[in-house]
Amino acid sequence: MTRPLSRRLLAVALATALSTSPALVAVAQDTSLASPVAPFTVSDIRVDGLQRISAGTVFTYLPVERGDTVDQAAAGEAIRALYATGFFEDVALGRQGDILVVTVTERPAINKLTITGNKDIKTEDLMKGLDDLGLSEGNTFDRLDLDRVTQELTRQYNNRGKYNVSVAPTVSPLPRNRVDVTIAIEEGKAARIRHINLIGNEIFEQEDILDRWESGEHNWMSWYRRDAQYSREKLSGDLEKLNNYYLDRGYVDFSVDSQQVAISPDRQDMFITVGLHEGEQYTISDVQLTGDTVLPRERVEQMLLVRADQTFSRSLVEISADTITASLANIGYAFAQVNPVPDIDRESRTVSLNMQVVPGPRVNVRRVEFKGNNRTADEVLRREMRQFEGSWYSQAAIDRSKIRLQGLGYFDTVDVETTPVPGTNDQVDVVYTVNEVAAGSFVFGLGYSQLTGLSTQVQVSQNNFLGSGNRIAVQAQRNDYLQRYDFSFMNPYFTDNGVSLGYNLRWSEFDNSDFNTAQYSSTSGMGQVVMGIPITETDSITALLGLDSNQIFAYRGYTPESIVDYIDAVGQRTFHAWRGELGWSRNTLNSALTPTRGTLQRVWLEATLPGSTVEYYKINYNWSKFWPINRHLVLNTRTELGYGDSYGDSVTRNLCYDPGSMQDTDGDPETPPVYVPGPPPSAPCLTDSPDYVKTVTADGLPFFENFYAGGTRSVRGFDDNTLGPREAALGSSYLQPIGGSVKTVGSVELIFPTLIESSAARVSAFVDFGNVYKDFDSWDAGELRASSGLALMWRSPMGPISISYAYPFKKKEGDELERLQFTFGGTF
Repeated sequence: MTRPLSRRLLAVALATALSTSPALVAVAQDTSLASPVAPFTVSDIRVDGLQRISAGTVFTYLPVERGDTVDQAAAGEAIRALYATGFFEDVALGRQGDILVVTVTERPAINKLTITGNKDIKTEDLMKGLDDLGLSEGNTFDRLDLDRVTQELTRQYNNRGKYNVSVAPTVSPLPRNRVDVTIAIEEGKAARIRHINLIGNEIFEQEDILDRWESGEHNWMSWYRRDAQYSREKLSGDLEKLNNYYLDRGYVDFSVDSQQVAISPDRQDMFITVGLHEGEQYTISDVQLTGDTVLPRERVEQMLLVRADQTFSRSLVEISADTITASLANIGYAFAQVNPVPDIDRESRTVSLNMQVVPGPRVNVRRVEFKGNNRTADEVLRREMRQFEGSWYSQAAIDRSKIRLQGLGYFDTVDVETTPVPGTNDQVDVVYTVNEVAAGSFVFGLGYSQLTGLSTQVQVSQNNFLGSGNRIAVQAQRNDYLQRYDFSFMNPYFTDNGVSLGYNLRWSEFDNSDFNTAQYSSTSGMGQVVMGIPITETDSITALLGLDSNQIFAYRGYTPESIVDYIDAVGQRTFHAWRGELGWSRNTLNSALTPTRGTLQRVWLEATLPGSTVEYYKINYNWSKFWPINRHLVLNTRTELGYGDSYGDSVTRNLCYDPGSMQDTDGDPETPPVYVPGPPPSAPCLTDSPDYVKTVTADGLPFFENFYAGGTRSVRGFDDNTLGPREAALGSSYLQPIGGSVKTVGSVELIFPTLIESSAARVSAFVDFGNVYKDFDSWDAGELRASSGLALMWRSPMGPISISYAYPFKKKEGDELERLQFTFGGTF
């Protein structure tokens, strides 16, 4: 009897309160009314408790207006509607006469959201995920959202094998109904796969099966491969590979019966057990081709790699279907399908295949669009397209267009997406999304030394000048002993069909001894016109015509004797030349910035034309090929060959020559004598003594066109330009590099593209070898130098940077070594 009486008393009390004051009818946590509400007509509505949210917002969501009758059902509906907005923690309805009083408690706004301790997942990625879950700065704070975020972060780290992760959110109240939210993450160490056990495999060895898996037992290479880190998604993919492994070998009835993942008590080691059923091997009894093949049936049948009496292989079936689909896609059938329908006879263990071809409608490309090219003009991208608007869809043309965009070197990534045009089934739009990177470099230097005085250098190069696709480079360098000014310009699309035209200008006055070459000074100027003509998608030829002048200042006792003799034989110090060049190149690289496959080779002949001061030629050949080994390794092999000689008649002269002598110049008997050269050679000779007559000859490749080797761009670990023949000046024991007419350089480099989680940086291990020789008869493989080491290549915002450390393991006494080397600019 007590309980019914208590309930009646409570109902009377609540009804009385509702009729006299704005009492609580319901709260947000429980939208059911505590007692029946006496219906009344609303004459006005008042909202209490608002701070940031306007009353108009409440009225927008409140399903009650003036003149409406409010009863128990209407009150509950109103509370549910306001609570569903997510703006309020508490909502209550009260009555003051005929005025409906809405009392709310606003949820606080998030003033600042901070994440700490995350290393495995980037902060920007986490912030984007939190925003998707409704947790971001400026939004309304909801404790349920924070709980969901905590659970989602824990799940993501668990998927990455980190089961000791701790996600601790902290909410700090602030004035004006705001809060700061801090999510502290302790990632812990990833659980390692300690053992993988396959049960039921009797035909194939476990090592052979697991060789294709991304998951692997912990070993000494796991720090790089990261295969020992457990991931649920990765294991799911590996089980699919296990299924494919058996189906590709004819085991149609193969199945995975069970899988078990156990974790050690310390949550650091994982143990994976997979139970499987192999079944019997099946062969193909018959292959039929049905449907509308569009292309001649005989041609389509040739694309089938599966034949009767073969062991069944799902990969060959899929490759056959993909080949037919790709062929149809290249002639406009973008949505073509090939459906393999197997008929399995388990008694005879055979499979009959029916390859059903469904071409679908022929598709036309309505528009080709570009996204992400904020600096680069659309025209620059559009001229690389091989898929045109208004033409039939071609998958090959779309893929080739993507490769050409990657080959520009302006973009880090290029993605392509084909979207159907709404309302049609025979039109699509092709959208290329690019991510632009710095396409140039900038170098500025300012220094002072007692020897050279104030030194300044400015170098700017831009491969995509003002987004036009034109290439421009300007360099100015000046000090007391060096002046150099360079300008080059190239328009890769001088004509609409891709003929390029460029110009090179240079003037310099400098001392060559600064470049580890023979010591002489020169003043030179050059002007060239360069033209490139494409002949195929990957091949092109280049032609160059230019005029240059080179004035040499060389002195006996300072410059190697053979160089001085060459100049004396020619009879003048200024060399004028009409220069021509003709070359061929092929480029099949899949990327200009970070290639992983393809070949780049170039061969070119440069020669001075008849009538030049000296007549000579040079033949050069460069070859580089990238071999993808797997997703962790790329092998790059590189070769550079060069040969040069004269084609004109050699020049021989007899000069009157005083070789000079060793003399005591200071009168101090303790000071050794020094070499004092005689007067410059002259002709005719004014003495009859044969001791004062010297025969000099100018033949072969001129000394100022010699090849050099050594340094970061040839054989690392050796100082720049120091390999090859050396010669001392008259009266000196210092051997100066003078280069040679034959060059042989090569490299084998193993690139680790995934060692650094950045597409702008790569680490590699290399072996370099090479040398230069005086002439072809001097070539000797035993004289090759070699080194090995590690290199870091980084595409910085200011241009490419390369750092290498090399150990020369094949060297000789007198070689100049430089193990740590650094370069800025050049190719990546």
